Amino acid sequence: MKLELTRRGDYAVRAMLALAAADASDPAAPPLSARRIAEQMAIPARFVPHVLQDLVAADLVTASIGRLGGYRLARRPVEISLLDVITAVEGDARRRACVLRGIPCGSAGYCAVHPVFMAAQDAMLEHLAGATLADVPLAGAFPAR
Repeated sequence: MKLELTRRGDYAVRAMLALAAADASDPAAPPLSARRIAEQMAIPARFVPHVLQDLVAADLVTASIGRLGGYRLARRPVEISLLDVITAVEGDARRRACVLRGIPCGSAGYCAVHPVFMAAQDAMLEHLAGATLADVPLAGAFPAR
């Protein structure tokens, strides 16, 4: 069984952690540039603007243009869940295919393990919805350089 984010989801979480760290250290600091986020979080620079665009569209991040422009969290870290971030870039995280048959759940009834897997999925999504950026220990969030 695999539980992993897409590359886009991974980069979105890392970018949000960089923005949360900047917010926590000095809320009055200038916004972070996409280049700075890429450097801090070891994300390929060409992907950062695309991920940030999704986060802006989801109202999780604000963007300002110009020489001193960049990105900031749109809300406080305690108000942004990890599920908010993942959903912003990956869409609805719910599994729709039957775990045993690989067809859409319910299209031909439900398999024997359907209730167990759906309960596990609901628990995971609930846990991600309850975990905010403020809950993640930022000291360990940054990749080794």
